[in-house]
Amino acid sequence: MQLGDYRVEVIPDTEFRLDGGAMFGVVPRVLWERVCPADELNRVTLTCNCLFIDTGKTKILIETGIGEKWSARETEMYGIRRERSFADSLRAIAGCGPDDIDIVINTHLHFDHAGGNTISTGTHVPRSSTGTHASRVPAVGIEATRIDPSIVDANGPAGEAPAFQSQFPNARYLVSRSEVQAAESPHERDRASYLSENWRPLIDSQQLDLMPDSYEPVEGLYVEEVRGHSETMQTVKLTRGGETLFGFFDMVPMRHHIAPAWIMSYDLYPTETLEFKKRVLPQALDENWICHLYHDPEMPLCRLAEVNGKIQPVPILN
Repeated sequence: MQLGDYRVEVIPDTEFRLDGGAMFGVVPRVLWERVCPADELNRVTLTCNCLFIDTGKTKILIETGIGEKWSARETEMYGIRRERSFADSLRAIAGCGPDDIDIVINTHLHFDHAGGNTISTGTHVPRSSTGTHASRVPAVGIEATRIDPSIVDANGPAGEAPAFQSQFPNARYLVSRSEVQAAESPHERDRASYLSENWRPLIDSQQLDLMPDSYEPVEGLYVEEVRGHSETMQTVKLTRGGETLFGFFDMVPMRHHIAPAWIMSYDLYPTETLEFKKRVLPQALDENWICHLYHDPEMPLCRLAEVNGKIQPVPILN
């Protein structure tokens, strides 16, 4: 797809499954199962529709999917059914490999958005004092634009953990400062969503850049923090050639979540998600935006139409 002088492609990672009740919050199963059938474990199918943007000078990847570092037990728990590696999908669709990516943008660091940031090296290293999940960085380290790896204490108790490295060795990884702070200090509601192997190796390789809450990495591409799914998640808006593509990410993860009250139980601030949807979806309808739905396995891109007084998705045909 061309948006003006920019090329845009959807790079799907892999399908996986999460609990249907969690995905649809207060909506009764009898309603959501009509449009999103569940398996025998009450799980519904999602995917990770990453975005590739080629400006002609810069190759950008927005999100990196769920990644390939899962154990057999975790693969079964999340119903991951990988058919090919993310790198192979990138080559097949975008015509370039991981080494060619210049910028990686994470809207937030939950494992299904940042899981492909890193890959296993096949080796092991001493386990950190807090295990493989979010250990803490002193506040002084996250005030800088780039985190100094020397402030991270790699020493810990006996035992080893798998070693990981950047999947995109030539890229700058852009994550908001506030999101890194949230990931380094998770609470009981979101701790399981943050896996430090998805960003800690980028500190070691000095590839992680801490960004403001809103920024423009290249002309026409706007990244903006919005509270709802979490405190510090961001949305993405690309405007080129008279067209606008808007990435809702976890504010509207699938087309079924276009309905105002259909909000995930995972959201920390559901009433703010509701207000966001009531404000932004009518604008997307009026201005005929291309809507990017990160977790929708059947409709990664759509436009919107009003049908019987309700906003409905209209698929974009290739």
